[in-house]
Amino acid sequence: MPHWTELAAEKKQMQLKSIPQGWLVSPPPDSTLDVTGFPETCGLLTEREIKITNTSVDVLLEKLACGEWSAVDVTTAFYKRAIVAHQLVSQFAWNLLDDITGKVVGPLHGLPISLKDQICIKGLETTMGYISWIGRYAEKNAVLVDILIECGAVPFVRTNLPQTVMFNNIFGWTTNPYNRSLTPGGSSGGEGALVALKGSPLGVGSDIGGSIRIPSSFCGLYSLRPSYGRVPYCGALNSLEGQDSVHSVFGPMTNSVGGVKAFMKAVVNAKPWLKDPLAVRKKWQEDEYNLVDHGSGKELCFAIMWDDGVVVPHPPIRRSLDMTYLPDLHAEVTSAHLT
Repeated sequence: MPHWTELAAEKKQMQLKSIPQGWLVSPPPDSTLDVTGFPETCGLLTEREIKITNTSVDVLLEKLACGEWSAVDVTTAFYKRAIVAHQLVSQFAWNLLDDITGKVVGPLHGLPISLKDQICIKGLETTMGYISWIGRYAEKNAVLVDILIECGAVPFVRTNLPQTVMFNNIFGWTTNPYNRSLTPGGSSGGEGALVALKGSPLGVGSDIGGSIRIPSSFCGLYSLRPSYGRVPYCGALNSLEGQDSVHSVFGPMTNSVGGVKAFMKAVVNAKPWLKDPLAVRKKWQEDEYNLVDHGSGKELCFAIMWDDGVVVPHPPIRRSLDMTYLPDLHAEVTSAHLT
């Protein structure tokens, strides 16, 4: 039986061979920490491809729907930028471009979407960083994959994550594109790094105690950890199946609020409860989204509890809250104190 290091090396080599040779670039030296500008200056992407990959999800969907941009052109642009991103921060787990085909229709028509490496796709391995899971091929798609494809989306890459939220012995570290000496956060760090470098317009991560929210914060993204059961989980892998305490959920990670809404609205409108018995049977409500019963969001009031009297935020966290909470919320804010 091969040693685990041999299995990991073989898998890593397969990953490298999946990258089109014509899309290899010369990355900046390791001493260059911020690489967020590199994809647009490396010379691989055309001006049109740069424009496409800099476009927010809601505008992308408009241009795809009217035929101004084709699904092939948009997917190719993001795939090229994703390949460049991988050479900078190593966020790939697997390239899906040759594995997912079909006619694109629906509310996510032609939108490339990246997936965390725990969302199963028929015929492919899903390792979650476990050496022992190499060679285990999915017999069917996760429910979420089927729904995304039905909605017209194009799953095109899967992204790296740390094994059991620690270290990935197959694909190694993913680094933060804003500072490659730092982490992108986890465990959906591959998604965080890829979307931050605009190698994907929208990615799907998972979250129990922060695995979507942390990398989104570290990488400057918009995201949502939905309530349990809002996004279907059936058919995906997890480390503690059958031993759940706090349930893991899937959610979107993107560069705009519009992207978060587009994902959630499309998935919920697909009635996932008909395919996953644990999905919550609750239709999308546009009035609820627009806070119609709460003054349409014009008279919101928030209370901020700065600390619980026991655990106090680190000074940089408190400073950032002091700097941003009033102008960003545009609402009445009251400080709350435990007594």
